[in-house]
Amino acid sequence: MSRARLAHTELFGLQFSNPIGLAAGFDKHAEGVPGAHDWGFGFVEVGSVTPLPQPGNPRPRVFRLTEDLAVVNRYGFNSVGHEQVWSSLHSSRAAWRGPVGVNLGRNKESSNAAADYVAGVHRFADLADYLVVNVSSPNTPGLRTLQGRHHLENLLRKVLEARDSLPRRLPVLVKIAPDLSDEEKADIAAAVTNTKVDGLVVCNTTVSRPSSLRSEHRAQPGGLSGRPLRDLSTQTIADLYRLTKGSIPIVGVGGVFSGEDAYAKIRAGASAVQLYSALIYNGPPVVRTVKTQLAELLRQDGYIRVQDAVGADHKK
Repeated sequence: MSRARLAHTELFGLQFSNPIGLAAGFDKHAEGVPGAHDWGFGFVEVGSVTPLPQPGNPRPRVFRLTEDLAVVNRYGFNSVGHEQVWSSLHSSRAAWRGPVGVNLGRNKESSNAAADYVAGVHRFADLADYLVVNVSSPNTPGLRTLQGRHHLENLLRKVLEARDSLPRRLPVLVKIAPDLSDEEKADIAAAVTNTKVDGLVVCNTTVSRPSSLRSEHRAQPGGLSGRPLRDLSTQTIADLYRLTKGSIPIVGVGGVFSGEDAYAKIRAGASAVQLYSALIYNGPPVVRTVKTQLAELLRQDGYIRVQDAVGADHKK
């Protein structure tokens, strides 16, 4: 199978040149979308973006765990705000070569989370190809409580009502945490199924700390990403795929450094995959590496398209 066979990926009604995307957090302020497409990403997600500019948490707030191929961050939704991100996206729009999603967050001091997300829907309706409701960052106090079924359903209904008022139907996804009990996963599955959101992004960084971590920075507070998140992320994907009966497309993210990592997430139930930390350790060439290896793994197992392998582990 040639690398071109990764093309023709259709998701949320969008066409992707390949199913490997850039995760949110790398380009928070939408300053490098065309460059990310140049690296070979099939889609790019910018943000998280908050309605008003905010500085985030005090520095230092990001740490490399080099021995573990991991990163701990506690950025705290540092953002230049809706208006500046919209302006950056508008300026670069002619140079995009694939779908661009906007990951929406809430301001730290906001008393109305739903209003913040609804504001994002209206602000980016004319530019974004899809939107992500981020309720899973560990660095904004109280944010993860929005993942509870009652809170999540209420939030999503308001966001989707705003989306449905738009001239065009913009896909809305929800980004969730990996640190969830079985009951919490079931609640999220029920909420996204009942509200009929377009997809899930699984998952954000983890507040857990595996005993295998070796770096001197392993105890730093914040969200852990990179290789130690890989298996937890893949398991969370499998659980949500099973709980939703494969009815809600999943974008898998967390610890993807190779085509094998991406393929495991696809077989677990992801329809597309994002990466971030791998860029820090392996640089932009990792994008081509992941795509080439993934295409070969699909060929070896007799799959013609990525979609044919989605959820394959559940069909054994």
